[in-house]
Amino acid sequence: MPMKGSGEAEEWQQIYRFAGGVGWVAHPDERMQRASHALVARGTGHGDDTVEGRNIERDQTAEEGTNALGGNKDDTDGNGESGGGGADIWVVDPVDVTGLDDLLSDLGTVRGVVVLLDRHKRDSAAVANRHDVSVWIPEFFDGVAGDLEAPVERFRHDLADSGFAVHEVIDSRFWQEAMLFDRERGILAIPEAVGTAEYFLAGEERLGVHPMLRLRPPSSLTRLDPDRVLVGHGEGVHSDATRALEDAVEGSQSRTPALVVKTARELLPL
Repeated sequence: MPMKGSGEAEEWQQIYRFAGGVGWVAHPDERMQRASHALVARGTGHGDDTVEGRNIERDQTAEEGTNALGGNKDDTDGNGESGGGGADIWVVDPVDVTGLDDLLSDLGTVRGVVVLLDRHKRDSAAVANRHDVSVWIPEFFDGVAGDLEAPVERFRHDLADSGFAVHEVIDSRFWQEAMLFDRERGILAIPEAVGTAEYFLAGEERLGVHPMLRLRPPSSLTRLDPDRVLVGHGEGVHSDATRALEDAVEGSQSRTPALVVKTARELLPL
């Protein structure tokens, strides 16, 4: 299994779909499991029903099948209504795939492309240019805008009128990361600090802290109460997500030796 896939992604995999958006992995056979997301702005899509401020929706997750050439497992959102129409769509950390524009047009109209990690420029400029929109980056990001061959917008507190607030995760010389959180809908998008790809996970974890952060995990994440955690590597967590996030952070240090042993066994000819 290669660490990172390359070339045109034709046989890509849809990893989830619900009224709030859709996610995909461009190269399902790669170890990194780079995930991308198209998120529906709050109040602009169909099937956006809430109970006590949180969505109650039926998921279409990766277990229901894989995706190929053009997009949808079906043309409905989580409540059986068309996902397209007047919805505003924000594309997050995209890796381009064959048929992506068809998938996005089925959801609605792309308002912007978002980069949440300084290393996740990926294909954001290409996607933004095709849809004649800007690439949006958090205000505190340094050294990212100059690498993007597309118009750039900076945002500080809220991602326009999407319903998503931006929160700083890490701001250092070597790592700049932000997350998006819609508290009303319980949707958290976090690109790197946690993930569900195998190299993030130790023991029975459903969600794991990035190997480079395990000894000093971002404890601020435990103050959030998401219903879903959408990640930059892997399928994410779509049930009991708050508990999975708390467990990932609180058990990060103690389970680090187990992850080291697991990784060594996978990479070394033992």
